[in-house]
Amino acid sequence: MPATRHRIQFPPIGSHDLAQDEAYFYLVDGPDRKKRKLLLHDYDKIYNERGLYEQLFYDRLQCNSPAKVAGILHQTLEAVGQYVSELRVLDLGAGNGMMGEELKQHGVARLVGADIIPEARDACIRDRPELYDEYYVADFTDLSADTAEQIGEWNIDCLTSVAALGFGDIPPTAFMQGLRFVNEGGWVAFNIKETFLDASDNTGFSRFIRELIFSEYLDVFHLERYRHRLSMEGLPLFYYALVGRKNANIPDDFLQSRGIED
Repeated sequence: MPATRHRIQFPPIGSHDLAQDEAYFYLVDGPDRKKRKLLLHDYDKIYNERGLYEQLFYDRLQCNSPAKVAGILHQTLEAVGQYVSELRVLDLGAGNGMMGEELKQHGVARLVGADIIPEARDACIRDRPELYDEYYVADFTDLSADTAEQIGEWNIDCLTSVAALGFGDIPPTAFMQGLRFVNEGGWVAFNIKETFLDASDNTGFSRFIRELIFSEYLDVFHLERYRHRLSMEGLPLFYYALVGRKNANIPDDFLQSRGIED
């Protein structure tokens, strides 16, 4: 992908008081240096600017989560005598392909992307056209029967989701739907903000993750706290990376029976 450089300006003060999904920056455009204010989670607008996502999150904020989660998945499978090269992966919240690129470097057999934002697929096709075997733009809380059938035909045995869980990006019901596509005995690898495992966090997604980790439906093989990226103030933001094996199909009433809402 040819390098495209953008002028990015972080707010001078006060950003440390903002929640992670409230943080914003300015994109300075054109010779008149006009500023556009964008949230870090304005993914549709960010993906439309070639190279902006990489420059913002990977150059300026030093995100290393795709490499971290893909590496842990590789190490975990090696430890149990399996090969990443045999995996048929569904990358949920695939964005413009940063996680997919890491998985490809590890040699996965099949790679299917999915995201709710059309701009994500467009950016991936623009920047990494050969990456995914197929890429679906779909709402996993309301999948059509046709899309569900198509995804099912890929015979998925691994679900990945990086920097997409929580904050309203992928709600519990959507992640549950992704897990349903994974064959019994298949794998799941994802990351979550460290506070989501704190018992004091009573949000639906946090409760869902804790219930899933301690359920009979998932065996956790690796759980590691690590630095996800920097804040705009240069402070480390910590996440957990998790790799587990799906033991059995999760019942449809898993969320309802535990009183968990999106």
